[in-house]
Amino acid sequence: MEKPSQTPAVLGYRMPAEWEPHAATWLSWPRREGISFPDSFDRVMPALRAMVEALIESEQVCINIRDATHEAEAREVLRGLPTERISFHLVPTNEPWCRDHGPIFLTRDERWSRLAPEPGQSVRRAGAPAPLAVVDWDYNAWGNKYPPFDLDEVAPTRVAEILDVPVFYPGMILEGGAIDVNGAGALLTTESCLLNKNRNPNLSREAIEQRLRDYLGVRDILWLGDGIAGDDTDGHIDDLARFVSESTVVTVIEENRDDENYEPLQKNLARLQAMKIAGRAIEVIALPMPKKIMREGLRLPATYANFYIANTCVLVPTFADPADHAALSILRECFPNRRVIGIDCRELIWGLGAFHCLTQQQPAV
Repeated sequence: MEKPSQTPAVLGYRMPAEWEPHAATWLSWPRREGISFPDSFDRVMPALRAMVEALIESEQVCINIRDATHEAEAREVLRGLPTERISFHLVPTNEPWCRDHGPIFLTRDERWSRLAPEPGQSVRRAGAPAPLAVVDWDYNAWGNKYPPFDLDEVAPTRVAEILDVPVFYPGMILEGGAIDVNGAGALLTTESCLLNKNRNPNLSREAIEQRLRDYLGVRDILWLGDGIAGDDTDGHIDDLARFVSESTVVTVIEENRDDENYEPLQKNLARLQAMKIAGRAIEVIALPMPKKIMREGLRLPATYANFYIANTCVLVPTFADPADHAALSILRECFPNRRVIGIDCRELIWGLGAFHCLTQQQPAV
């Protein structure tokens, strides 16, 4: 496994958009003794099974497990599903949120690299980098909120070792749910998360932007403000606004003026409407918000923005809410060539995340 000395951007790498072809989806199977689903572990399993059942119709599903016993527990939940597209990998993790602790995959297009081979010369003979690579960002469980996280912190490198691909180490804390890219040079994020002093207190906004450009191959950094109520990640973008094409973003809107989400989401909407990518305005599509969900005195971060785009389907969290139908209809218009599948997440959201938080795409090369 290589540890390149140059940055991914210099070597021609970029982070593809989620809708680009996948080789696989990676998951980290939850552990009963973990902290994510207190007193509700078994009630979350139907949503996980439904997620995997939908994904294996689309692509390979790679599941990180702690040991043979853990694998057996996962297989029991998935019993009866076809196994040809399910593989288990010994990558122990503390919690199941693979989007945040898992590898960020990069692909390399010869057309964009200064190291591209001469005509008639193979990539390997030219000494060009591998077509797939991993970025292993530092990880501290959303600002040291949920120790221990020692296993989660090293998971990207463990996956890279399995795949035998090079790894880049930016030396900056970043969760995958804090960013969203269009695959063509633009990245969405939030000030409330990336500029939070519980992540990178010694890095300025400019330094953070430069690392994003150097290690994800992006140019335009688009900043939103605050996240939704109940989000313990300090405002991950994947609960707020998502690219659905190179120039189109869906963003959640709260219609109830008395709701605490109303004002911050309106401010984010105004920012998006004023933003441009490569000099062109962004098309902004509004997604509704479900009604407030409370449990044991806590507001849960229920949002339709936490969908996951697979090769042939889009997995959307639903909440037995009147807005479910509208959200699914909007996303079906955004993804006319994919099956948009709503899966009940009323139990899953007790873990403070949904399908995007649980998944990490491995792009096809």
